[in-house]
Amino acid sequence: MWVTKMPGAKRQGGLRPPGRARFGISWGRALSPVAMLAVVAAMLLAARVFLDHPVRNLHMEGSFQRVTPVEVQAAMAPGLQDSFLTANLAELRGLVESLDWVKRAQVARQWPDTLVIRVTEHQVAARWGDSSLISREGEIFAGESRYMFPELPHLAGPANTERRVVERYLELQGLLGAANLTLAALSIDERGSWRMQLQGGQTIRIGRSDVEQRLDRFFHLAAPLIRNEFEQVSHVDMRYTNGFSVGWRPVASGTATAAAVGGE
Repeated sequence: MWVTKMPGAKRQGGLRPPGRARFGISWGRALSPVAMLAVVAAMLLAARVFLDHPVRNLHMEGSFQRVTPVEVQAAMAPGLQDSFLTANLAELRGLVESLDWVKRAQVARQWPDTLVIRVTEHQVAARWGDSSLISREGEIFAGESRYMFPELPHLAGPANTERRVVERYLELQGLLGAANLTLAALSIDERGSWRMQLQGGQTIRIGRSDVEQRLDRFFHLAAPLIRNEFEQVSHVDMRYTNGFSVGWRPVASGTATAAAVGGE
């Protein structure tokens, strides 16, 4: 009810004086829930359009010993068509991790127009199979890589034995160094039988049972005994209960056997 106050008139009956009338609208009652959601969505969309920007900078972090920032940027290119807010970080991470030497990647936004990429590279332990590399964690990577590192030992084994073979190789490194020997290859076959090949061409047949004991016997008994004639050795067979046998190269006369006792 509106009342117009004439000049000189007094306020009566609690009526509001003219010119000071107030009214309000309850938006919660005036708008339905669907309409309110539409308003909020429109506001968010407007804010996104106002605040969003193209990706203008890539900030990269990592050692970059085997992969370069240029390679990372090239790998990310298909996913950089979107803007700063719409860029799919999971997709970008996957593109970076598709690079041979990348073990793990993290991608994050940095306001207002920068993406931060953190790259962790594989630490190569050895060659694996015919054309791959394997990390110290037992992960195969760089299949068909142009970096084959011929100076690294060659590891091999059936599927799902990668970590087991790498762990055995890492355990052997200290023993090989102490014996002044260099590993060329280490493998396990389908039956679980181990075999080493040394840089000089000697094959060490370890077998599939009592592996630790046989390795200990080789490094602390067999290797010291034949150290002075090691260049003439063709193979050392540790698959005996309490001993080993030595096979000599053809340049030596005949084949000698040392302390061959028992069998596998």
